[in-house]
Amino acid sequence: MDLSIIITLLSALGAYKIFKILFGGSKKSLLPPGPMALPLIGHLHLLGTHPHQALQKLSVKYGPLMQIRLGSVLSVVVSSPDMAKEFLKTHESKFASRPQSAAIKYMAYNCADFSFAPYGPYWKYMRKICMNELLNGRQLDNFWPVRTQELGFFMETILKNSVQGQVIDVGSELISMASNVISRMAMSTRCSGTDTEAVECRKLLKEVALLTGKFNLGDFIYVCKNLDLQGYEKQMKDVHKRFDYFIEKILKQHEAEAEAGGGADSDGRPKDLIDILFSISNNEEAEMKLTRENIKAFILDIFAAGTDTSAITTEWAFSELMRNPRIMKKVPEEVDFVVGSERLVEDSDIPKMSYLQAIVKETLRLHSPAPLAVRESTEDCNIEGYFIPAKTRVFVNIWAIGQDPNYWENPLEFQPERFLSNDACTSIDVRGQHFHLIPFGSGRRGCPGTSLALYFIHATLAAMIQCFDWKVNDGEEIDMEEGVGLTISRANPLKCKATPRFSQLPTWESS
Repeated sequence: MDLSIIITLLSALGAYKIFKILFGGSKKSLLPPGPMALPLIGHLHLLGTHPHQALQKLSVKYGPLMQIRLGSVLSVVVSSPDMAKEFLKTHESKFASRPQSAAIKYMAYNCADFSFAPYGPYWKYMRKICMNELLNGRQLDNFWPVRTQELGFFMETILKNSVQGQVIDVGSELISMASNVISRMAMSTRCSGTDTEAVECRKLLKEVALLTGKFNLGDFIYVCKNLDLQGYEKQMKDVHKRFDYFIEKILKQHEAEAEAGGGADSDGRPKDLIDILFSISNNEEAEMKLTRENIKAFILDIFAAGTDTSAITTEWAFSELMRNPRIMKKVPEEVDFVVGSERLVEDSDIPKMSYLQAIVKETLRLHSPAPLAVRESTEDCNIEGYFIPAKTRVFVNIWAIGQDPNYWENPLEFQPERFLSNDACTSIDVRGQHFHLIPFGSGRRGCPGTSLALYFIHATLAAMIQCFDWKVNDGEEIDMEEGVGLTISRANPLKCKATPRFSQLPTWESS
């Protein structure tokens, strides 16, 4: 063949390939835009200590759907309500899985849990159990005395510190209360106290939260996968071993009580989650058999997801009120009108307190407890003209969406009134149907404990303001700096002094 013909053909082939790359013929070229990546680490160096903030800044330049590489992991970041709807609703079935990690492998019984189990028959079965048996309205009503008692104990603790003139670490006390509520719901045991089990329970919960929030190189850089350079996997194995020993003792106690004819059926206490899970496990007609590891993993899920997030959100709401005296002044007026001073606020009072609900919505908008919803694609997908390959990690930046100036007027300001006076905002809820406010996620992987969390936040915040007047330590300012971790807690504890509003605490359910 003539050399000139060969050169012409090669030139034409090269031009064709360039055309495909530039104008969409190549799948690679159809990936969303994003910053230039570094070898090996990709864009990890851009994330800093607050990834949700860093990703928001990048999205301003690269758009509401952008591509990044976290080491070896191809990822996309979603930063607008419209784009979130594409991933969490329109194409939800393709993004219903969650990525695996060393923490899930070593601490959550190798995906035997519910929160991070791969999308499939087991996850669907556990979701059905969760929604129909464990966290439905009827079951939450059964636990109403537990929540009310713990709220009363919390008020007594505040009163004791108040009488003694002590400064109160608000966040620490809230986490203690949340831990007790979850612990009693899960296994009829409190986490507070000085006995060995209570101390070990608190210690384990803290370590699980810390390790889950650590950045583990092996999860993102393939060559580091089996090296454990940071020593985190060794710590995870140790925590898992101790948690397994702790929860196994609790399971055996429940079994021994059942064999002796005791337990929930005999002493009048509501069935806890372990009782319900044992009942499901022993059901020969169940569509899927629950193993002992499934039960342990689910209890770990409940503790990990239910303790920090509710307490953290309540602390942020209280911090915003302490910074805004005008808003704080309105809350006791509403609570006094609806509840009075004779009894402690109850769940049934919350629907009558519209201003309190607006405060909680505004808090969740500005301080979403989990700033990033994480998914993983199970198959190739095209969204808005971009190619999203299977096994791509998806980060929905809930925090950024809550501050999107295209949807929120004065987005950085704490303005509860926006949910009362603005027709577009008044009907918004936080359960995942309005994609510009999705603090608990949306769709099949949305948080199943949303109702419990909202009960806790509303009732606790209302009771704190109903029973006490609050002020910060003399000379101290309330900073709003965010801490580091999977959940956004305060970087510095909120410390206040409380003064009782009444001569004695309002009455509450004690039996």
